[in-house]
Amino acid sequence: MEHMKSECPGKEKFLTGKRILPHPISEKTSIAALIDNMDAYNGGRLRAACHLIKDRYAADDVTVGLSLAGALIPAGLGPSAIIPLMNHGFVDWIVSTGANMYHDLHFAFDMPMHRGSHTVDDVELRKEGVTRIYDILFDYEDVLMETDRRLRRILVHPEFQKEMGTREFYYLLGKVMNDFEKKNNIGEVSVVAAAYRNGIPIFTSSPGDSTIGMNVAGLELLAEAAGLKDKFRLKINPSIDVNDSTAIILNAKRYEKGKTAVILMGGGSPKNFMLQTEPQIQEVLMIPEVGQDYDINITDARPDTGGLSGASPGEAVSWGKIDPTKLQESVTSYLDATVALPLLAAYVCQTTQPKRLKRLYNRGEELHKKLMESYVENNREVEELKTLIRKLSA
Repeated sequence: MEHMKSECPGKEKFLTGKRILPHPISEKTSIAALIDNMDAYNGGRLRAACHLIKDRYAADDVTVGLSLAGALIPAGLGPSAIIPLMNHGFVDWIVSTGANMYHDLHFAFDMPMHRGSHTVDDVELRKEGVTRIYDILFDYEDVLMETDRRLRRILVHPEFQKEMGTREFYYLLGKVMNDFEKKNNIGEVSVVAAAYRNGIPIFTSSPGDSTIGMNVAGLELLAEAAGLKDKFRLKINPSIDVNDSTAIILNAKRYEKGKTAVILMGGGSPKNFMLQTEPQIQEVLMIPEVGQDYDINITDARPDTGGLSGASPGEAVSWGKIDPTKLQESVTSYLDATVALPLLAAYVCQTTQPKRLKRLYNRGEELHKKLMESYVENNREVEELKTLIRKLSA
């Protein structure tokens, strides 16, 4: 043994990790203890993600973003995991598919979705008026169509009649869903309602790609056909969202001298939209910045097939999305989000103290002003662009 040590003097640095000798699982094993007991492979990466949240994300000066892709809300992860994380102070802003936010409405409306099977006959389901999301089953007429009917009546309320980003749209919708929760006496079941209560901004990067967007488009078409186009004035402007989301990151890093972190559940547009805030600051607005400080990825995609290309932590560094000096504090776990997210939420709630809510929605105007001032101050093309824009109105 002494001979081996002398021939390989540098090997000890690789053998400093905790010895793999886990405790036996018993009826007394808590979820936190179970996760702490995971030593390797994606179980080990989930443990690393949980420890990163406990050790870094728990700090008051860390602003945490959560992205949601895939049908997570219909699977019940809103009430079970996402809302508890929000209430615990570990979610400061959200980027989600519009589909998740649409199905979130079923819960606030107290419309049931049921456990089912993915092996059922879809032709028979269609005939019987049942809709399927893998092994989730719900009534086509009484849930899907009734949600649409209620949504359309909400969208014609006076407060919705203007141009806005999804951040403001979901705040207004969350206020209505909060009222439905109280009316139905069903507890905290809606993510948009919880976001409204906690001042957490929600963004959807592709607002037309969901039933919410489809209903907005349908109402616009109806108003045009009826000669009432000037009455229905709801317009979702994605550029507002790009600036509002970017302002959150700039404020956290540049003005409050804090750190930023992301929890990325799945990939797709929500993940990219959350991470693109840093390239927007650096590349487009030309404001000096270095990237997100902490990064957790829960995904089943792979970079070599294109599903994770440009978005793995290493590749994200080349885009300026992740701080290169903090790459070691990023974790990718190749797990099903419906398994990982409940475990992660339980670990956070069992091992950390609640954080102070940042209520970033309520600071929207302040953050927008800071972003605008930093852009004008740092972008060397500002005067040239101003001149070109003035010519548009000449």
